[in-house]
Amino acid sequence: MSRRRAVCRWAPALCAGLLLVGASAAAAAPEGTLIFALHFSPVTRWLDPAEGESTITPYLLLYALHDGLLKPMPGSGSAPSLAESWSMAKDGPSAEFTLRPGIKFHNGDPVTPDDVKFSFERYRGGAAKILRDTVKEIQLPAPNRVRFVFKEPWPDFPAFYGTFVASAGWVVPRRYVERVGEEGFRKAPVGAGPYKFVSFNPGVELVLEAFDGY
Repeated sequence: MSRRRAVCRWAPALCAGLLLVGASAAAAAPEGTLIFALHFSPVTRWLDPAEGESTITPYLLLYALHDGLLKPMPGSGSAPSLAESWSMAKDGPSAEFTLRPGIKFHNGDPVTPDDVKFSFERYRGGAAKILRDTVKEIQLPAPNRVRFVFKEPWPDFPAFYGTFVASAGWVVPRRYVERVGEEGFRKAPVGAGPYKFVSFNPGVELVLEAFDGY
């Protein structure tokens, strides 16, 4: 059963995987409240994909609030999510993604290739240097397509862009970030994931609400 609300509280640990159970697809409308406890206190930067460290811990929150072009899913270490499809050019000089139609952020803005480009360029997490050293440019050849062009063939690109190594492929709304600023986004993040932000009291609780448009 999907849940209308998820509440994370910092207390002796329960199974963190409950968050993903609450986010699973269901025919019925979301209802009820899912409360689970953690043995650590998440920090504000974990609500923002741009700050993602190259460790698995921040993804507990990223999977709830945000979504990526590619991400680890059951049965696949790197599966399309916001991307409807993707491909590497022959011999690996570029990678191209086609976005799913009709995807929207929690504030109603559509997810666009420009948001993908903005999110990559804004990323400053653990794998930022190798991504910037390797990606020459990001092209937007069509309203639903994004192309990453590399400085030299890089067949390992999906192993960085679509796994827990980096959160550069997790997409945030450019217009919203530019309107509220970096600090404003950390205080009230907007994503495209199964839950939308309600409130965060550091050291006490994080409250999320099911996003019916997911």
